[in-house]
This record gives sequence, C-alpha cells and structure tokens, in this order.
Amino acid sequence: MAGVVWETTRVARKSGKRGSPRSRKEASAQPLERTRVTLRFLADQLGLSPASISLVLNRAPAADAIPKATQERILAAAERFNYRANTIAKSLRRQRSFTIGVLVPEISEGYASLVMSGIEDHLLQAGYLYFVASHRHREDLIDEYPKLLLARAVDGLIAIDTPCTRPLPVPVVAVSGHRHIDGVTNIVLNHERAAFLALDHLKSLGHRRIAFIKGQAFSSDTAIRWRAIRTAAKRLGLPVDPALVTQLEGDSPSPDLGYQLTKRLLSERSFTALFAFNDISAIGAIRALRECGRRVPDDVSVVGFDDIQAAAYQNPALTTVRQPLRRMGELAAQTLTSRVESGPTATHPRTIHVDPELIVRETTAPATSK
Repeated sequence: MAGVVWETTRVARKSGKRGSPRSRKEASAQPLERTRVTLRFLADQLGLSPASISLVLNRAPAADAIPKATQERILAAAERFNYRANTIAKSLRRQRSFTIGVLVPEISEGYASLVMSGIEDHLLQAGYLYFVASHRHREDLIDEYPKLLLARAVDGLIAIDTPCTRPLPVPVVAVSGHRHIDGVTNIVLNHERAAFLALDHLKSLGHRRIAFIKGQAFSSDTAIRWRAIRTAAKRLGLPVDPALVTQLEGDSPSPDLGYQLTKRLLSERSFTALFAFNDISAIGAIRALRECGRRVPDDVSVVGFDDIQAAAYQNPALTTVRQPLRRMGELAAQTLTSRVESGPTATHPRTIHVDPELIVRETTAPATSK
C-alpha cells in the first residue's frame, strides 16, 4: 500500500542567494510538491532515529525503554502528518503477512467467544490482523479451512476446540488440543484438578447421588474430562451411576440441550446434585429442575464449567469450575506470534498447562435427606 503523501512548499532560491520577500511569496504560490511521509521523514521532523519511531508505532516491547514523553511526541507526529505504514513493503521485507488464521466451531456466548477475546487482545497489541473461520464441527470444513487460510498466506493458525490431525507448514497452537502433532503447541486445562475440585465440593456438602452431563462426542475436551471425572470420583469414594450419566447431542450453543437432558433424567431417576459439561447446559438444567418443582439448590445442587460472563448473573448465581478462557486465548496468541517471529528452527513447547478454579456461588448447598 502506498504511503500517505504530505504537501510541502519550497522557497525559491537564485544563484544560492536568499530570495526577496516578493520572490518567496511567489514561490509559495507555486503548486505543492507531494512528499511521501515515511519513517525517515518523521525521524527528520523529530530529530530521532527511524528505529526508535518504528518501535513506538509498532508497539514493540523494546519501546518501553523509550521515555514516555518521547513516545507521545512520536504518536502525535504520526497523527499530525497522517502517517500510514507501508504494510505491503513491510510484508515483503520480512517475508510475513502479519495475519493469523483462527478456526472455531462457532461464535456465540460462552467458551469460544471468551477465548477469542484473549486472542484479539494480544494480536491487536502485536500488530496482527486475523481471519476467523467457523466450521460447525463439519469434517469437510475442518479439512478445507486450513487450506484456504494457508492460501491467504497466514503466518500461523490458532485452532479452538478444533482437531489438528496432521502437520502444517506454519506454526499452529491448539486451545484444548490433546493430540501430539508435529508443529502444534497445545494449550490445555488441568482437567484432573478441575474434576477433583467440583466433586470434592459436592462431597463436602453430603452429595452422593450425582448426575452428570457429558459433552458432545465431537468436543475436544469431552473424553479427557470424563476420564478425569471418573478418576476423581474413585479417589473420593463417590459412586458414578451409569443411569445418571447423559451426553449432549447436536451442535447448538443453546441451553436447550441441557434443558432436554435434565427433563429426561428427572422423569426416570432421583439425584441431589448435577455436574454439567459447561455453563450453558447447566443454565438449561436449572430451568428444567424448576419446571419440575425442584428448587436449586435446596433440592438439587448444580455445578457448571467454564465460568462464562453470564454465570454470575443467573438467579441463583451459578457455582462453576472456572477455565481461564481469556488467558488461554492470550497464551495461544502470544505463543503463536513468538513462534512466528523466532522462525521455524527455534524450539517451542509441546504443551502449556493452565489451572482451573472452583467458583462457589448460589447453586450448591448441603444435600437434603431425599
């Protein structure tokens, strides 16, 4: 992209002598010369090096060493002269596009939107643009979208709850990725800790008949979290009744999936607590419990998972296992841009673990005698 031009005037000079006031006035009336506003132009105006100006305008970490007042001068000059970076030249010079591809199942309230917010926060500061492709768990799109993004010369990919099945020619970071694929860094929650926190809380309240809502078969976390739940239950001496285990089906992000499963459970079995795969299904479960005359938490305690923004504003407020989803998104973006900038020969982590936190609110209480 061509740089923005800045209009200047030159004072006429004759034989190296200063012109008269009249000649200077006439010269200023001549057509304006168009001058490209570059880093060098800004450097000349400010008496600084182009490197210092570049650091500030690109928000590079090294810019922190430049005095705040100088940074403000640079930003003010860039705005005054309407400076715009030549991104095409920058891309050609560095052999990078400064764009990232992001694969998500869908964008709605909950897991993916919180992870995306963390990704956006970092990429904005790092000077990257991004493409988002939503595949709705369709295998053909999961296979095709990486090819389309690579054709657009992305520097790397972030896969959110999306299976990575083979190595790609660019760095990849998978949020909730559990497969060990060359070139892929996985950002994963400590599910063993998460399951133990939730079940230990319910056990401390006297609950032993606990119903479970598992995630959809296509979700990256479903199998590993269910194994963690069974391990934690065994460790705590809690029974897991297969008749109280249900599984979400369909790709809708609506609470209706949890609502329907809980209605079905209530028609066949009794239980004093329910541990849902995510907050969305837990919200649907609470609606079903109320419609069937069960008070939450007096008759049935409910624990969700994720701690989406709406969880604290439900009535009653939802007890849940918090995944640091925004932080996971930031970690994914930081890790990917670091890998892009350090080059393909640099070492990188295979897995980055993050820890959960139990957030106790109003949907859990001591078990009744029923």
